[in-house]
Amino acid sequence: METVEVKNSRLTLVTGDITKQETDAIVNAANSGLLGGGGVDGAIHRAGGPKILEECKKIREAKGKCPTGEAVITSGGDLKAKYVIHTVGPIWCGGSSGEEGKLKSAYTNSLSLATKSDIKTISFPSISTGVYRFPIESAAEIAISTVIEFLDSNEFEEVRFVLFSDRDHEVYRKALEGVGV
Repeated sequence: METVEVKNSRLTLVTGDITKQETDAIVNAANSGLLGGGGVDGAIHRAGGPKILEECKKIREAKGKCPTGEAVITSGGDLKAKYVIHTVGPIWCGGSSGEEGKLKSAYTNSLSLATKSDIKTISFPSISTGVYRFPIESAAEIAISTVIEFLDSNEFEEVRFVLFSDRDHEVYRKALEGVGV
């Protein structure tokens, strides 16, 4: 585990299971349909129980699908986290379809929604690096730099990156080192 101070906030890297985090909110790397799926999305829906899916269906009925880079919030259902922020990261198409900007938006919009919801601690997965195939080295740099930029003018007790493997953790550690915090 690595923790650094960014202004008045803690930025932490851990290897683990995002569904077991005891932060106010966890972020779900959702698909635009918001109805669960594979990877992190499926794990969060399974661990959180049917309440999360019910709330996602209501959001979808009211607003339609969630566009790439946007975020919506539900309760945490049966999770330890009180809230789940569902964000849709981009599918990697070689880098020429605005994927980097969309990934940055996914993090920024999740953090903005957390701020509006008075969330003080939040856990992120590595968005888009699984089945969406975003190269993890680039994704880690975007994630870390976007969070640090956001923390320049907003305060959280903690922003945590919960990484699935030791390899992913090492990539994020190097990205954090690279920004010189």
